[in-house]
Amino acid sequence: MPARETTIALGKGHYQLRERIGGSVYGTIWRAAAPAGMPDVALKLVNAEQMERAQPGQRERWIDSACNEIAFLEALRPWDGRHIVRLVDSGWHDGLPVLALELMGGDLGRHVARRRAQDDAPDVRQVLDWISQLNGALAKVHQYGWRYLDLKPANVLVDAATGTVKLADFGTNRLLAAAQAHTYCGTANWQAPEQFFPAAGGGYATGRHSDYFALGALYFFLVTGSSLRWCAACGDAYREHLADGARVMLERGPLQPVLADDEAATFAASLPAAAREPALRLLTALLAREPGERPRNALHISRMLDTVRIALGGRAAIVRGCAAALEGRA
Repeated sequence: MPARETTIALGKGHYQLRERIGGSVYGTIWRAAAPAGMPDVALKLVNAEQMERAQPGQRERWIDSACNEIAFLEALRPWDGRHIVRLVDSGWHDGLPVLALELMGGDLGRHVARRRAQDDAPDVRQVLDWISQLNGALAKVHQYGWRYLDLKPANVLVDAATGTVKLADFGTNRLLAAAQAHTYCGTANWQAPEQFFPAAGGGYATGRHSDYFALGALYFFLVTGSSLRWCAACGDAYREHLADGARVMLERGPLQPVLADDEAATFAASLPAAAREPALRLLTALLAREPGERPRNALHISRMLDTVRIALGGRAAIVRGCAAALEGRA
């Protein structure tokens, strides 16, 4: 692992590592001082120590994932940075790809945990706003021809001062045009059934509707403070058996419902009475076991969100131009 104060040269200049602020299985994230006149950035590096221990095929996948993320972020227009983390710079260090990203306050999971510990859990209007922003971010990913496949609290960055959330970590993106089933990717605790259980012919037959399921799982988590038992069971199976966990779950007997009746009741009880019916209708649609039974597109989700807002006594968030844009791009 690189040491503090290591200097890394990228396309726009030199960046000096200040402190490690996060990481994953294959990556580490550092706060880094940027070239003069630029604010600090989040520098994302491939974990060199893990690379040394990995099998050749795994090394290639990790490098491909980082390059995939760079290519996707470089393709975005400036205005797409509203709800997708902005790429500041990129390059290579010690033969591995590096990304310099805009620095934000932290991820949504930690933000919500901190607020709940202070007895300041986000209210339903805040949750609806976050889900709406993430729906817009996913619409952008889909508009550019990709499926995201790793929506979870740790991959959502938040600006606590403004309430803005941004989608980050695009290494698991898969092209929508590549219709054939793909290899396993993502995080088991937040996956749609078709992303965790392989298709009959092998591989995972996902699509943009797989992202809508993860949005529903996140919606449940933000309202209740808990994860769905279905998702937790998939996560436990993966930790114990890796990708073979799906087979083990199927062999144990009938699968539990994605959204159990008592979980639906807990979700509804966490909301004001007036909003319970439309909020639960949205949750149930997002968490449908079959992809074709989930909302059609981002505009469909936005309209269902607006139904919840109106039930709360608020106004619809969609204006005519925004609705047209979502309808054309989702």
